[in-house]
Amino acid sequence: MNVALLAVTAVLVSGAETGRAAGPGEETSPSVDTRQETLQPMTETISLAEFDAAGGNAWQSIDDVVMGGSSGSRMRRTGSATGIFEGEVSLANNGGFASVRRAVGPLDLTAYDGLVLRVRGDGQRYRLRLRTDRRFDGVAWQADFPTTAGQWTVVVLPFPDFEPSYRGRRPPGAGPLDAASISQVGLMIADRQGGPFRLEIDWIRAHGTGQ
Repeated sequence: MNVALLAVTAVLVSGAETGRAAGPGEETSPSVDTRQETLQPMTETISLAEFDAAGGNAWQSIDDVVMGGSSGSRMRRTGSATGIFEGEVSLANNGGFASVRRAVGPLDLTAYDGLVLRVRGDGQRYRLRLRTDRRFDGVAWQADFPTTAGQWTVVVLPFPDFEPSYRGRRPPGAGPLDAASISQVGLMIADRQGGPFRLEIDWIRAHGTGQ
Protein backbone atom coordinates (compact mmCIF):
# COMPACT_ATOMS: atom_id res chain seq x y z
CA MET A 1 0.00 0.00 0.00
CA ASN A 2 1.14 3.53 -0.65
CA VAL A 3 1.92 5.51 2.47
CA ALA A 4 2.27 9.27 2.34
CA LEU A 5 1.99 12.35 4.52
CA LEU A 6 -1.17 14.40 4.18
CA ALA A 7 -1.14 18.16 4.72
CA VAL A 8 -2.53 19.47 8.00
CA THR A 9 -5.48 21.11 6.27
CA ALA A 10 -7.68 19.71 3.51
CA VAL A 11 -9.21 22.46 1.38
CA LEU A 12 -11.31 22.76 -1.74
CA VAL A 13 -8.74 23.43 -4.42
CA SER A 14 -8.14 23.32 -8.15
CA GLY A 15 -5.53 21.09 -9.74
CA ALA A 16 -3.08 23.96 -9.90
CA GLU A 17 -2.90 24.44 -6.13
CA THR A 18 -2.33 20.79 -5.21
CA GLY A 19 0.95 20.31 -7.02
CA ARG A 20 -0.58 17.81 -9.51
CA ALA A 21 -0.35 19.00 -13.10
CA ALA A 22 -3.66 19.35 -14.85
CA GLY A 23 -4.19 16.75 -17.53
CA PRO A 24 -5.39 17.37 -21.08
CA GLY A 25 -8.79 19.00 -21.04
CA GLU A 26 -8.84 19.49 -17.27
CA GLU A 27 -10.36 22.67 -15.95
CA THR A 28 -8.18 24.76 -13.66
CA SER A 29 -8.84 27.81 -11.54
CA PRO A 30 -6.47 30.11 -9.69
CA SER A 31 -8.85 30.39 -6.77
CA VAL A 32 -8.86 28.38 -3.56
CA ASP A 33 -12.09 27.90 -1.65
CA THR A 34 -11.54 28.97 1.94
CA ARG A 35 -13.71 26.24 3.43
CA GLN A 36 -11.44 23.86 5.33
CA GLU A 37 -11.43 20.48 7.05
CA THR A 38 -8.67 20.18 9.67
CA LEU A 39 -6.75 16.90 9.84
CA GLN A 40 -4.31 15.71 12.45
CA PRO A 41 -0.77 17.10 12.04
CA MET A 42 1.57 14.76 10.16
CA THR A 43 -1.32 12.47 9.31
CA GLU A 44 -0.42 9.18 7.67
CA THR A 45 -2.52 7.80 4.85
CA ILE A 46 -3.06 4.36 3.37
CA SER A 47 -4.45 3.95 -0.13
CA LEU A 48 -7.78 2.29 -0.88
CA ALA A 49 -7.95 3.38 -4.52
CA GLU A 50 -5.47 4.85 -6.96
CA PHE A 51 -5.85 4.94 -10.71
CA ASP A 52 -2.47 3.93 -12.07
CA ALA A 53 -2.22 1.18 -14.67
CA ALA A 54 -2.07 -1.54 -11.99
CA GLY A 55 -5.19 -0.68 -9.99
CA GLY A 56 -7.41 1.58 -12.02
CA ASN A 57 -9.68 -0.95 -13.70
CA ALA A 58 -10.71 -3.31 -10.89
CA TRP A 59 -14.17 -1.79 -10.40
CA GLN A 60 -17.55 -3.49 -10.78
CA SER A 61 -20.72 -1.63 -11.76
CA ILE A 62 -23.83 -2.45 -9.72
CA ASP A 63 -26.81 -0.38 -10.80
CA ASP A 64 -30.56 -0.41 -10.24
CA VAL A 65 -30.99 -2.92 -13.07
CA VAL A 66 -30.60 -5.57 -10.35
CA MET A 67 -33.99 -4.33 -9.06
CA GLY A 68 -35.68 -3.72 -12.42
CA GLY A 69 -34.38 -0.21 -13.13
CA SER A 70 -32.46 1.02 -16.16
CA SER A 71 -29.64 3.20 -14.83
CA GLY A 72 -26.10 2.55 -16.01
CA SER A 73 -22.59 3.41 -14.85
CA ARG A 74 -18.95 2.61 -15.27
CA MET A 75 -15.56 3.52 -13.82
CA ARG A 76 -12.95 4.33 -16.42
CA ARG A 77 -9.30 5.26 -16.05
CA THR A 78 -8.02 8.42 -17.72
CA GLY A 79 -4.64 9.13 -19.27
CA SER A 80 -3.95 11.40 -16.30
CA ALA A 81 -4.22 8.44 -13.89
CA THR A 82 -7.57 9.48 -12.44
CA GLY A 83 -10.80 7.51 -12.44
CA ILE A 84 -14.15 8.73 -13.74
CA PHE A 85 -17.37 7.33 -12.31
CA GLU A 86 -19.94 8.23 -14.93
CA GLY A 87 -23.24 7.21 -16.41
CA GLU A 88 -26.90 8.09 -16.24
CA VAL A 89 -29.47 7.59 -13.50
CA SER A 90 -32.96 6.72 -14.72
CA LEU A 91 -36.01 7.05 -12.49
CA ALA A 92 -38.01 4.66 -14.67
CA ASN A 93 -39.37 1.44 -13.16
CA ASN A 94 -38.78 2.73 -9.63
CA GLY A 95 -35.06 2.97 -10.28
CA GLY A 96 -32.78 5.74 -9.18
CA PHE A 97 -29.24 4.66 -8.32
CA ALA A 98 -25.94 3.73 -9.90
CA SER A 99 -22.80 2.49 -8.19
CA VAL A 100 -19.37 0.96 -8.55
CA ARG A 101 -17.27 -0.97 -6.06
CA ARG A 102 -13.94 -2.76 -5.74
CA ALA A 103 -12.41 -5.27 -3.37
CA VAL A 104 -9.69 -4.16 -0.97
CA GLY A 105 -7.73 -5.87 1.77
CA PRO A 106 -9.34 -6.85 4.02
CA LEU A 107 -7.83 -3.87 5.79
CA ASP A 108 -7.65 -3.16 9.51
CA LEU A 109 -8.16 0.60 9.66
CA THR A 110 -8.85 0.90 13.39
CA ALA A 111 -5.73 3.07 13.78
CA TYR A 112 -7.15 5.59 11.31
CA ASP A 113 -9.77 8.31 11.76
CA GLY A 114 -11.69 7.99 8.51
CA LEU A 115 -11.40 8.31 4.75
CA VAL A 116 -10.28 11.22 2.60
CA LEU A 117 -10.76 11.46 -1.15
CA ARG A 118 -9.89 13.99 -3.83
CA VAL A 119 -12.66 14.41 -6.39
CA ARG A 120 -13.98 16.71 -9.07
CA GLY A 121 -17.73 16.47 -9.47
CA ASP A 122 -20.71 17.94 -11.24
CA GLY A 123 -22.56 19.62 -8.37
CA GLN A 124 -24.50 16.49 -7.37
CA ARG A 125 -24.25 14.52 -4.12
CA TYR A 126 -22.48 11.17 -3.96
CA ARG A 127 -21.90 8.44 -1.39
CA LEU A 128 -18.76 6.66 -0.37
CA ARG A 129 -19.62 3.12 0.71
CA LEU A 130 -17.71 0.52 2.70
CA ARG A 131 -18.35 -3.17 3.27
CA THR A 132 -16.79 -5.48 5.84
CA ASP A 133 -17.02 -8.66 3.75
CA ARG A 134 -16.76 -9.73 0.10
CA ARG A 135 -20.43 -10.62 -0.36
CA PHE A 136 -22.39 -9.16 -3.27
CA ASP A 137 -25.38 -8.31 -1.09
CA GLY A 138 -25.63 -7.26 2.54
CA VAL A 139 -25.14 -4.24 4.75
CA ALA A 140 -22.96 -1.37 3.56
CA TRP A 141 -21.86 1.65 5.56
CA GLN A 142 -22.09 4.93 3.68
CA ALA A 143 -21.39 8.64 4.02
CA ASP A 144 -22.73 11.35 1.70
CA PHE A 145 -20.67 14.21 0.31
CA PRO A 146 -21.46 17.16 -1.96
CA THR A 147 -19.46 18.22 -4.99
CA THR A 148 -18.82 21.56 -6.67
CA ALA A 149 -19.18 21.44 -10.45
CA GLY A 150 -15.81 21.52 -12.20
CA GLN A 151 -13.77 22.02 -9.03
CA TRP A 152 -11.36 19.66 -7.29
CA THR A 153 -12.40 19.00 -3.70
CA VAL A 154 -10.71 17.16 -0.85
CA VAL A 155 -13.47 15.44 1.13
CA VAL A 156 -12.85 14.23 4.69
CA LEU A 157 -15.25 11.55 6.03
CA PRO A 158 -14.67 10.40 9.64
CA PHE A 159 -15.65 6.80 10.30
CA PRO A 160 -18.46 7.79 12.73
CA ASP A 161 -20.19 9.52 9.79
CA PHE A 162 -20.71 6.18 7.99
CA GLU A 163 -24.26 4.91 8.50
CA PRO A 164 -25.46 1.34 7.84
CA SER A 165 -27.70 0.80 4.83
CA TYR A 166 -29.34 -2.21 3.22
CA ARG A 167 -31.30 -1.76 0.00
CA GLY A 168 -31.87 1.90 0.70
CA ARG A 169 -32.96 1.52 4.32
CA ARG A 170 -31.24 1.50 7.69
CA PRO A 171 -31.33 -2.13 8.83
CA PRO A 172 -32.59 -2.67 12.38
CA GLY A 173 -29.90 -3.83 14.77
CA ALA A 174 -26.98 -2.81 12.54
CA GLY A 175 -24.13 -1.37 14.57
CA PRO A 176 -21.47 1.18 13.68
CA LEU A 177 -18.86 0.50 11.04
CA ASP A 178 -16.23 -2.05 12.09
CA ALA A 179 -13.06 -0.50 10.70
CA ALA A 180 -11.08 -3.65 11.55
CA SER A 181 -12.25 -5.48 8.42
CA ILE A 182 -12.73 -3.18 5.42
CA SER A 183 -13.14 -5.46 2.41
CA GLN A 184 -14.87 -3.34 -0.27
CA VAL A 185 -14.99 0.34 -1.15
CA GLY A 186 -17.54 1.88 -3.49
CA LEU A 187 -19.19 5.01 -4.84
CA MET A 188 -22.88 5.62 -5.42
CA ILE A 189 -25.24 8.27 -6.74
CA ALA A 190 -28.83 7.97 -5.54
CA ASP A 191 -31.60 10.07 -3.92
CA ARG A 192 -33.50 10.30 -7.22
CA GLN A 193 -30.90 12.49 -8.88
CA GLY A 194 -31.96 11.56 -12.39
CA GLY A 195 -29.90 12.27 -15.48
CA PRO A 196 -26.23 12.07 -16.46
CA PHE A 197 -23.50 12.26 -13.83
CA ARG A 198 -19.72 12.45 -13.74
CA LEU A 199 -17.38 12.20 -10.76
CA GLU A 200 -13.63 12.25 -11.30
CA ILE A 201 -11.52 10.67 -8.55
CA ASP A 202 -7.82 11.26 -7.96
CA TRP A 203 -7.49 8.93 -4.96
CA ILE A 204 -9.26 7.46 -1.94
CA ARG A 205 -7.25 6.99 1.27
CA ALA A 206 -7.63 6.27 4.95
CA HIS A 207 -6.19 8.98 7.16
CA GLY A 208 -5.20 9.18 10.79
CA THR A 209 -2.27 8.79 13.11
CA GLY A 210 -1.53 5.27 11.89
CA GLN A 211 -0.77 4.21 15.46
